[in-house]
Amino acid sequence: MKTADEYVESLRQLNPEVYFMGERIKNVVDHPAFRPHINSASVTYKIAHMAEHRDIATATSHLTGERINRWTHIPQTQEDLVNKVKMLRIAGQITGTCFQRCVGMDALISLYSITHDMDRELNTSYHERFRQFLIRTQQEDLMTDGAMTDPKGDRSKRPSEQHDPDLFVRVVERRPDGIVVRGAKMHQTGATNSHQILVLPGQSMTESDRDYAIAFATPVNAPGVIFVFGRQVNDSRKWEGRLDQGNPRYGSVGGESLIIFDNVFVPWEQVFLCGETEYTGTLVDRFASYHRQNYGACKSGNLDVLIGAATSVADMQGTLKASHVKDKLGEMAHLAETMYSGALACSFHSSTLESGVAFVDPLLASTSKLNTARYYPEVTKLAQDIAGGFVATMPGEQELDNPRVGHFVKKYYQTKANTDPVERMRMGRLMENMTGATSMIECMHGAGSPQAQKVVVQRTINWQQKRELAHKIIHADPFADDE
Repeated sequence: MKTADEYVESLRQLNPEVYFMGERIKNVVDHPAFRPHINSASVTYKIAHMAEHRDIATATSHLTGERINRWTHIPQTQEDLVNKVKMLRIAGQITGTCFQRCVGMDALISLYSITHDMDRELNTSYHERFRQFLIRTQQEDLMTDGAMTDPKGDRSKRPSEQHDPDLFVRVVERRPDGIVVRGAKMHQTGATNSHQILVLPGQSMTESDRDYAIAFATPVNAPGVIFVFGRQVNDSRKWEGRLDQGNPRYGSVGGESLIIFDNVFVPWEQVFLCGETEYTGTLVDRFASYHRQNYGACKSGNLDVLIGAATSVADMQGTLKASHVKDKLGEMAHLAETMYSGALACSFHSSTLESGVAFVDPLLASTSKLNTARYYPEVTKLAQDIAGGFVATMPGEQELDNPRVGHFVKKYYQTKANTDPVERMRMGRLMENMTGATSMIECMHGAGSPQAQKVVVQRTINWQQKRELAHKIIHADPFADDE
């Protein structure tokens, strides 16, 4: 397993084609816009080597029998699913932000089971290809970007009906040695600091969409793979200083990119689904369930940090003992634990697929993610309420060293006599970082928008059973023997 330092150094060897603010970035490792996200992802490597987290952050590969990083593991048991959730909360507590490796982990798990089903039912060779790919991923401890979300174009039309055929990733050429693909994937968390991309279809396909029913892997530095790194709120603070970043080591959210596939060649051994449209819906559903499992865990870990920041600021400002502040902090903790309990519940209430893979309960996983989308913004609102307006209106950190106004800034940002005003400003910037627009949107739409989770709930709930329960109650004979 790679150490955190080895992970960072491995990225220097890749040199993918990355663009940011109009320029080609030659070295993402040492660029201030990228390094905090790299630091955050490195935590997924760090905790695997920490004695107190080893049992949770590592696993035994069912393919090789070797000890591997859990981020590359295919869960075989209920305990595996539960440990995945515990691992995510730990990483969330350490970073206070997104650590980016979840999507690739869930893509590995989902595609492992789907390729098994295809080989069994269609007599294909996808699963054996994928097993070899997975073994290499485990042995080299590679970070995988799970690429699902297409640009989509006109949402009222299917992939094959779009005015531009490249608005969904598609096969443009089939050759004896492989395929050529074109298109793009959007909102790709951690893509520029991954080792490889695992592309999956983003929705269920019909026979007319056959060229779009495609799953494959490619190195991030393959010819024709182009990254356009996205901007975030206040991202220029990364190269302007440290205090104003709020989270100077780990950044904000996950460093998302647009990935362009400009006629990228993929050899057949890296192709894991090609035209089998009837499996795309199941693949998407399985991926969504695993990914929704995550949110109650990683976001509750992040909220542990935010609750700590709100508590610290309230103490600095002399309001910690106020009854309304204690009530708000209690509500924040309650909502965070509710999110976490949903992630655990869908893990404990698991089943086993034909492939031997442990599968979360889809209904409870979607319910957990829906709660997270609701509760995370509520907790951030309470944190802002407790802290007050200074979180949004502080002067830049450069003013602290301004000979004319620096002493005034420190004087008027001090609260209690023993409060360090700079420390208060640091904590306020952390709260600003964690409650800003980018993190809110990611929490809302990651693993699908709330409406996507509602659809799963509506189609999964046994409505007739609930009606029968009610009818049985109202027609029960009070003097009859219990059945």
